[in-house]
Amino acid sequence: MTRAPRRTIRVLVVDDHPVVRRGLVSCLLEHGHLKVVGEAADGEEAMRQAADLKPDLVLADIHMPRMDGLALAEAMQQSLPTARVVILSVHNKPDYIQRAIRAGARGYVLKDTAPEQLVAILERVYAGEVVFSPDVARVALDQMVAVRGKAPGAAQLSPRERDVLVRIAEGQTNQDIARALGVSVRTVETHRERVMRKLDLHSVAALTRFAIRQGLISLDADSPA
Repeated sequence: MTRAPRRTIRVLVVDDHPVVRRGLVSCLLEHGHLKVVGEAADGEEAMRQAADLKPDLVLADIHMPRMDGLALAEAMQQSLPTARVVILSVHNKPDYIQRAIRAGARGYVLKDTAPEQLVAILERVYAGEVVFSPDVARVALDQMVAVRGKAPGAAQLSPRERDVLVRIAEGQTNQDIARALGVSVRTVETHRERVMRKLDLHSVAALTRFAIRQGLISLDADSPA
């Protein structure tokens, strides 16, 4: 049975070092289904080119003048969301990785990644996955576990504070809660302040999302978005 030819993946390469940029281009051009449609030396130039070239993937260095790879990933989400940004970096520090995730990058690859592995990651990102090179994935997982271990949970709330949290998340006002619990509005306000301080959450929306994640209320609850 004859395999169908791979679909061509249009790639924009962005790096402020010409030698690195040319090396990346040469690596990608060895694979017929990867088409380098453009090269840019910084994020601003990449944004201008992407508007015309409509790349499928943007392979971008994290550190560049004028607009770096993280700012490029954020801007690309707004102007050309169909283009998936893959960050290329020498750094595997948790801070860089978390910032890349928040910026909307769909991949994070270290510069010492083998060419074959880089190509495989680009193919997976194009297919819709979010992919890190193995060393980056390990750091990201360790960071996620550490953060979850330190993250505040409902267990640290008193039963009354947990009750107030649930009622807030369900959309009840301070007056509603006071009537239901048979306490003063000021007492409810005090509980509310303590809940926000303990959880380090400072809006009804944030409290609602927390309550849903903790399983205190269901997604079907009549609560604010």
